[in-house]
Amino acid sequence: MALLLRNLQRAVPVRRAPLRRRLQLLRAALGVQRFDLAVVCVDNRTIRRINGVYRARDAPTDVLSFPFHEVTATHGLCHLLGFTHSTEAEWQKMFQKEKQVLEELSRLTGTRLQPLSRGLF
Repeated sequence: MALLLRNLQRAVPVRRAPLRRRLQLLRAALGVQRFDLAVVCVDNRTIRRINGVYRARDAPTDVLSFPFHEVTATHGLCHLLGFTHSTEAEWQKMFQKEKQVLEELSRLTGTRLQPLSRGLF
């Protein structure tokens, strides 16, 4: 599967070819060759902003990871449509929408997908 490397910062030199080889070895060692992987290197200001948006933490961090598969995509799209899960009432609405969408996707794909927010409240 695809492996994308982007270096959007200038403070630390990144040699892409050796990094690509090591990531391919890591994927093989973990047995996770069957999905796409993107690694994007950014500066502290950018990672701090992203950390604030996605984790409500006003600080830089070394790594943020975002899995992308049907469940995560469904959860993220529900957020983009305005659903949240800050309160139990909001969670109930979002959970029901996620469940509805994932049941349809499961029916179409023969899988058994469950909402990420199951058991949140």
